[in-house]
Amino acid sequence: MLKPLWTAKQAMAATGGMLVGDLDWTCCGLSIDTRSIMPGDLFVALKDERDGHDFVTDAMARGAAACLVTDTSNCPGPALQVKDTLLALRALGEAARDRSPAIRIAVTGSVGKTSVKEALAAVLRAAGPAHWSVKSYNNHWGVPLTLARMPMETQRAVFELGMNHAGEIRDLTSLVRPHVALITRIAPAHLEHLGTIEAIADAKAEMYEGLELDGVAIYPADDPLAERLAGFAKRSSAAFMLDFGRSAGAAIRIESFETGLGGSDGVVNVMGVRVPFHLAATGEHWAWNAGAVFAAAAAAGLDAKHVADALGQVDAEPGRGRAVTVALPKGGQFTLLDDAYNANPVSMAAAIASLGSARPGPGGRRIAVLGDMLELGAQSPQLHRALAPSLVEADVDAVFSCGVRMRDLHDHLPERLRAGYAPNAGEALDMLTSQIRAGDIVLIKGSNGSGLHKIAAVLADGSAFTLTEA
Repeated sequence: MLKPLWTAKQAMAATGGMLVGDLDWTCCGLSIDTRSIMPGDLFVALKDERDGHDFVTDAMARGAAACLVTDTSNCPGPALQVKDTLLALRALGEAARDRSPAIRIAVTGSVGKTSVKEALAAVLRAAGPAHWSVKSYNNHWGVPLTLARMPMETQRAVFELGMNHAGEIRDLTSLVRPHVALITRIAPAHLEHLGTIEAIADAKAEMYEGLELDGVAIYPADDPLAERLAGFAKRSSAAFMLDFGRSAGAAIRIESFETGLGGSDGVVNVMGVRVPFHLAATGEHWAWNAGAVFAAAAAAGLDAKHVADALGQVDAEPGRGRAVTVALPKGGQFTLLDDAYNANPVSMAAAIASLGSARPGPGGRRIAVLGDMLELGAQSPQLHRALAPSLVEADVDAVFSCGVRMRDLHDHLPERLRAGYAPNAGEALDMLTSQIRAGDIVLIKGSNGSGLHKIAAVLADGSAFTLTEA
């Protein structure tokens, strides 16, 4: 039987709210979405794009234990009434944080934060009772929701913190109060809002401000802005600083790394201890990600050999460097490099390099399907055009460009690489499926808003070709 996450009286004490109806309910989870609510959850009626109060009746019908609301008039069951449901959710998160002995790890960065968080979560699970952010719950409601869901017996937890404006990380880290604060890498991912890459680094480094007094600040040794990040860490309350990367002086150093369609293998030196490791994911950028995972795990007190063993058991996730062999309806097969989760200039270049290092099958080609990189502001046209040399250097045979911003790249590609341009993912899919042949290696990469993850999904399960033939 699951141990209750919150009792009615605990939730009331944490939020300062008032219980209405049943005073003795317990919940085993929290939900803000009736589509995924589980029986026994506390439904939190947030007011965002839609008002959660409109779904209270549905939540109760689906088995919610109670509802956290500002208005009880349409709640047919137990309720915890508060003045502001988001502030109440934050209060639950703070209470969950304070009652648990868990070592809390916070992860942010322009590139790789979700991949690192997922890999680190697998490592923490292998070491004992663990808790982690699901999906990319890294914003003003996702972080407090993740905290409020943390069981009291958790030993280690990892939280992903996201932002696109200055000040957002500062707010989130003040909520998590991490013992370990990790920045994966800085890239021009939010230029539209922050203007310069230095400003992006400064906004990410806000995370160090929220460190606990005995905390560990971790930063990427190989990043061009490493010294800037280290400066923020030195001015924080961090008791220790660790850097990771391929640099000779890095505390956690990737000594070797080889990657291909079968995954990646490397050797890491963790403060003098050399450990080989294997990853199911492919791509040179996974050397960076692996270094980040080993660094955070070391800061959380985990043995490097145990970390390597846990990483070796982790499957590559859709959208994050997974290589999938797909059968073609008329015979033969091609390889899908699914890196469609998100994109910015740095991660795009890394994915293109991975495509270049992969060898097509007999008669096959290297094909790049690239979608818009978003939130780049005034520099967007030149940053899209700047991908062209990387594609030539990687010996890519064909490029399908998708989205209004990718038109800048398409128009600046050598003629021989222009396989096609489409304004949206649906039209890009139609072009692509008619041209894929046996032996091809197809990279899918773009920001979430480009919709290219949908192309990757239907290619991976083969339904794209069924739809085309129908």
